[in-house]
Parts: sequence; C-alpha cells; structure tokens
Amino acid sequence: MTKLMHWIGVTALLAANSPIAAQNTDMAGVDPADEVIYLDVTDEYRDPWSALRNTEADAEREPGLIQIGRLGRPGVRSLFGLPVALTPEDLRAAKVDVAMFGAPIDMGYGWRGAGEGPAALRGQLRGGSASVLPHMHVGVAWRRELVAVDYGNAPIDILSVERSMPPVRKMVREIAETGAIPVIIGGDHSLEYPNVAGVADVYGKGNVGVIHFDAHFDAGDVRGGHLISHAQPVRRLVDDGHVLGKNFIQVGLRGYWPGEEGFKWMRENNMRYHTMAEIERDGWDVVMDRILNEALDGPEYLYISFDIDVLDPAYTPGTGTPVAAGLTPREVFPLLRTLCSENSLVGFDLVELNPLLDPGYTTVMNSGYIVQECMTGIAMRKAGIVERGYLSPLTTEDNEPDPE
Repeated sequence: MTKLMHWIGVTALLAANSPIAAQNTDMAGVDPADEVIYLDVTDEYRDPWSALRNTEADAEREPGLIQIGRLGRPGVRSLFGLPVALTPEDLRAAKVDVAMFGAPIDMGYGWRGAGEGPAALRGQLRGGSASVLPHMHVGVAWRRELVAVDYGNAPIDILSVERSMPPVRKMVREIAETGAIPVIIGGDHSLEYPNVAGVADVYGKGNVGVIHFDAHFDAGDVRGGHLISHAQPVRRLVDDGHVLGKNFIQVGLRGYWPGEEGFKWMRENNMRYHTMAEIERDGWDVVMDRILNEALDGPEYLYISFDIDVLDPAYTPGTGTPVAAGLTPREVFPLLRTLCSENSLVGFDLVELNPLLDPGYTTVMNSGYIVQECMTGIAMRKAGIVERGYLSPLTTEDNEPDPE
C-alpha cells in the first residue's frame, strides 16, 4: 500500500469513527494540544463533489455546445472565448477534441493566489477571438482546426488540498473517457497528481509518459505530515505506479533544489532530466532534440505538465517560487508545438500562475501563449503536419510565389 493510499484510508477511518477528536478512543492519553480535529461526517455538505455538477435545475436541451458569443464577442467570459460544455454527453455529441477546465487549487503551497489562475486566463482576451487567426510560424489556426470547449471548474475543497484531489481526478477521467484531451488550468502543481492519475485511469497505469517543465523536481517526500503538495506530485505518481520512472522527463531544473538525495532518487528510478546546467553547456538546440527524441522513446501516450516557473522570472514574475536564469518563451514555444504535434497527447496542464503577483500582466499573457502553443501543436497533428521544425513558407520566405 502506498503512503498516499494509506493516508487516505486512515483519514477516512478516523473521520467515519468520530466527527469529534475527543470521542476517538485512539486519542486516549494524548496531550489535548496534539489532538487532531476531524471532519464532521454528519455534515450533509461535507462532500460537495460527490457529483461533479447538479443537473436538477437544468432546462431540457439537446446535448452539444453552448455558444456564449454575442456580436462576435463572448457574452460570458470563457477560456479563449470558447463555447461551453457541461456534461460528457455534450463532449460526445459535439465530437470535442479538447476540453479545458479550471482547477483553482492553491492550498498545496503556503502562498495563496495560484487559485486565481483560471479566472485570470478567462479574463485575458477581452475580444475572445485573437486565437482564431493562424499561428504565423506554421499557418495553422487551432480554433478552426479543433473543436475545443471550456468545461468549467472542478469542484474543489478550498480548505484542503488532499480532499481536492479526487474531484479533479474524476473530472480529468470524465473528459478522457470521451476521447477528448483534458487541458487543466491551475492552480498549484499539486494538480499534477490527479491530472496524470486521471488519464492513467483511462489509458492504463504505466502507459503514459510525462514531460515535467519546472524549475523544481517536485518529487519531495513527506512535508510536515502531508503526502501531497505542490512539491510532491512526481514522487506520488511514481510511488503509486501511475507513471514509470523511466517515462518521466524533467526539463528546466535549476537553483538549489533538489540536492544530492533528490538526484539520487531520480537516478534510482531511471528518470531522465535536463537541467539548465546541461542547457548552458550543450546549447538549447541540442538539448531540445534530446527531449523530443526521449518523448518518442516511451509509451504510446504523452502528458505535459507545465509549471510556469520553468521560464525566467523576467517573463513570468507572477508565480509563487520564481528562480532566476530560466528558459525563454522563444526556446519553449517551438518545443511545445513540436511535442504536441509529434506525440499522441492525452493531457496538458498549466500551473502556478499567480495573477496576484503579476502587476504587469506579463505572466498572464505568456501563460495564454503557452497553452495556445500546445493547442497549435495538437491542431497541426490533426491536420497531418508532423514534420519536425515545420515553418510555413508563406511567412518565412519573401519574394516567393504563393504556395499552392
């Protein structure tokens, strides 16, 4: 039994036996100052996510997309001005390729604010239609090529990161079961655990590889008794068997963590990693090719988890744990496009966007572009454009005849 499973089991047992710590006989002889305050299991609202949404008040309608545009602009804010879907039946009826949803979790780290990430991205494009135009590098417009929707927010417990894991995992699984790709907007990086576990529930344990963009390796062990936080999802996923260590690829590590023990753990689990030290020594083009080749040298399915602090704080100051001397958008964007076009992508998340720390709007802007680079790659794959390094001749070569 894994540590996380053990923790969940013990917590459920204690909560079921006693809503009040003083009533639990296991606490006999314990200093009252050390007693744990348990959940009140008599509270009918204790598990608001037992169903992901309440459909009782819904008007009758045919399954499909809910258009929220008005006079060419979104009447209600949504991610990238996308139409809305509410149920798996909507996703299937509309043959949705990508379903985005928000997971406003920020309890996995002591600095609150990342939970506002989904709201910040929904308010980013006031016109809501900037992404309808083709990407100038490749000539593909993801909004035209893909059927994409905003699937709302996961119903999290704003007081508990542990209790917020199941509804997120359930929502990811619900989307993946329809054949759509879940794109999750966080939220802190504790989300990587339910996100990847959710797709592994559908595609099988050990059948999904993960590329983890981050300044930090996020494979810490127990922290103050907590088995999940924004610093632990990688260890939990490997220890629980959702992802094999050899199928984890770390990109952009730098700073002072992990230390020797962390790198030893990654090596023992056959993980592959690419630090900024390696990039500075060998150059970005060389390392990018290594990453792309490693992504293809793994299981059939790929998941990408993108922590925005992998970028240099000059481009993403609005994040809780920035680290100097990171990657640039010019380096990351083509890598994301290629990863998402060359591989069978089954999920993507963008995490650690904290708009409360983003006075200049830079982080929100670049976060939106990061998501759209991946969407462009997915659209390229659907359109059959999988050539590595592909660039549109229309926008890269002047004084040439128009391509037929």
